[in-house]
Amino acid sequence: MLDHAEPQEKQRSGLSLPERTGGTLCEDAVLRAARAAGRAASAADRDRRLAPAVVTALKEAGFARHFVPRRWGGREGGFADLITATALVAGQCPSAAWCGMLWAAHGRYAARLPEEGQREMWGRGPDTLIAAALAPPAGTARPVPGGWLLDGRWDCVSGVDFSHWVLLAAPVDDIPVAAGVTPAGPAPAGPWVLAVPRSEVIVRDTWRSTGLRGTGSNSVDVRGVFVPDRRACPLGDMLAAVVVPGASPARQASALVAGGPMLCAPALGAARLALRSWTRWAATSPAGRPAALGDAAVQRVLARSGAEIDAVALLLDRAAVGAEAEPTAPRVEAVNRRDAAVAAELLVEAVERLFRTGGVHARDDTSEVQRAWRDTHTVAAHGVLRLDASAGAYAAWGEGEWSAPTPWEPR
Repeated sequence: MLDHAEPQEKQRSGLSLPERTGGTLCEDAVLRAARAAGRAASAADRDRRLAPAVVTALKEAGFARHFVPRRWGGREGGFADLITATALVAGQCPSAAWCGMLWAAHGRYAARLPEEGQREMWGRGPDTLIAAALAPPAGTARPVPGGWLLDGRWDCVSGVDFSHWVLLAAPVDDIPVAAGVTPAGPAPAGPWVLAVPRSEVIVRDTWRSTGLRGTGSNSVDVRGVFVPDRRACPLGDMLAAVVVPGASPARQASALVAGGPMLCAPALGAARLALRSWTRWAATSPAGRPAALGDAAVQRVLARSGAEIDAVALLLDRAAVGAEAEPTAPRVEAVNRRDAAVAAELLVEAVERLFRTGGVHARDDTSEVQRAWRDTHTVAAHGVLRLDASAGAYAAWGEGEWSAPTPWEPR
């Protein structure tokens, strides 16, 4: 039977990755991680955290090291590979995919720390798991000789239970800095990001979300922890585009040029999971009665939801190509933010349609459709995927720019 949850450009009999990964993420290891995550998906949803074996499988697949600089043993991988692998794992367990994707993304941010701070994180190997809470900044960071004193609480720190480090964004406490104190002079304006060992934060069991339950996105408290200068960076510098001739696109790109597409990838996998489960239901003949899929209305649901999900895959693929072709171009960022937000809306609509038409099966507490429905809505609620902000950034372009082909597209 046709597997409507998989991209239609290549029929697959089982899990597989497109050839374009080019070895930057180990295909066999990603498939093993997806299968391990699928076996433990129900337990992760129930326990509100991933199984240790799934975390190990995600590390072995290369998520944590994906964007880590090569000098520390990392891959300096591309956006397209990560989006593909994330969606694949999410087709089995969106919570596992969410954590794996963020562990990769946070490695890209940590690569903006001073050299000695990077050495502290990756000197023993590139598979360091890094959690983060960057938006909105919280707590306070007070400059002191040699570094900072950090206090406060940060919410929604995904995967923190298994992480080795946590990146925390905090406003700078406006206290004058005496002569000779490092950093010399007043701290640069705006929030700073401070890297704190997991052992120095207190994790609070606060994650009670409707969806992505297995991410363990708990709150963390920090009480007067000293963070040396080598583990601190202005938030603006960490998130901005930086032109570095010869560097990989990921090292140069801003946080927003591919952040939305990366965050949307778990929802793409969740929608495929919903469609796969819904299709099995629709194609089954219960107690000798005709299968639901024989009804024209049900066929329209399949066609429209399948097309919307495939359209999102194409949008995210184009966004990744654009980010890698022009990682510092403001227009690419505007287009990608727009496309990621619209993609999230399309996925919500597709999964809503499946949920509404899936009968009692879709509403059962063991249903994959119901779990994927919760996960898709939760991903789409992320601030980066809301259309209002991205639409404003896109509308800032002139009329000629709106209709102009992007540089990486044929003219």
